[in-house]
Amino acid sequence: MQKHKILITCAKGIPTFLKSELLAFGFPVLSEAVAGVETEGNLDDTQKLNLFLRTAHRVLLVLKEFEANDADALYRELSRIAWEELIPADGYVCVTSSVETPAIRDTRFASLRCKDAIVDRIKEKRGTRPDSGPERGRSVVHLYWKENRCTVYLDTSGESLSRRGYRKIPLAAPMQETLAAAVVLATGWQGERSFVNPLCGSGTLAIEAALIGLDRAPGLLRGNFGFMHVPGYNEALWQELREAARKRSKKEFIGRIIATDIDPAAIEGAKKNAATAGVEHLIEFAACDFSETPVPEGGGVVVMNPEYGERMGDAAKLESVYRGIGDFLKQKCQGYRGYVFTGNAVLGKKVGLKPKRSLPFWNSGIECRLLEYELYDGSRKKQTR
Repeated sequence: MQKHKILITCAKGIPTFLKSELLAFGFPVLSEAVAGVETEGNLDDTQKLNLFLRTAHRVLLVLKEFEANDADALYRELSRIAWEELIPADGYVCVTSSVETPAIRDTRFASLRCKDAIVDRIKEKRGTRPDSGPERGRSVVHLYWKENRCTVYLDTSGESLSRRGYRKIPLAAPMQETLAAAVVLATGWQGERSFVNPLCGSGTLAIEAALIGLDRAPGLLRGNFGFMHVPGYNEALWQELREAARKRSKKEFIGRIIATDIDPAAIEGAKKNAATAGVEHLIEFAACDFSETPVPEGGGVVVMNPEYGERMGDAAKLESVYRGIGDFLKQKCQGYRGYVFTGNAVLGKKVGLKPKRSLPFWNSGIECRLLEYELYDGSRKKQTR
């Protein structure tokens, strides 16, 4: 089967983690961008990538790269691709695009010409024209056109991989699953010690931690991917990969996961999400103020994602919350590594602790930081005096 370049997209700040995932699965890293990593493989390889990658948004298989100075040239080049081998004649295709060229004024026109080239070619070869529209549940094609350079991709993911399928009750301003996975990976937590998550909201961080602790493939819950709509896709391979993923997954891990929130409705929603993900039995949920969160002995990580005044709450009112977080980390979390994820640098300083590291992330267009704190226990304090 022919090898292609494969662009795997992700949120800003995540390529480092995505690159590590790719290398761990034996895929080469050809290049790295602000919000993506390029590798190579064939259509079958995209099945493994879609099933196992935790921090990726989309797996885009490069079909063709070419020059186009206007929409007619775009149409001609796209018409030379054997779309009849990629999209069923009685199927449905969605075209997405990212366009930055003086050749056209309206990016929707570029998507329209791309769609026309696809369906016209299929009608010519098969006699039937597939339907088209905005839904990403079947065949998805992505066009990238900058200046006079074009790249056209088959989106083998379809819907974004951040949509794992377990978050039925998202609540307000939830953290995206792929971002949560990257945050957990950044802490280094693998299931050996405790993972404590006050202010858990809809439970995404705790659920992603459980999936990582179990080494459970994040794509196991999903039943639909873009690659499944390619005529003659290798279904036998997909079933083999799923079975291998199930066998690889552990039944349990040593550490405890504790998730709390002051809002009982949030805890109920988080429990339901965890149940859908199949990890409810591995997470100890409780409705309480973050300062009352139980912290087991033996160390581990404490991860907190407080509001930061951009989309929820008022920044001035949140100062006392951040000071309280600092007190909680100092007084109750000795021997742990503490992490605060925030999109407000001013509030981050109100924690009152000096971070060991400050890792950049992006959350829905907001530049954020994951602040790491070493919370020494009493014996360590004595040694360093």
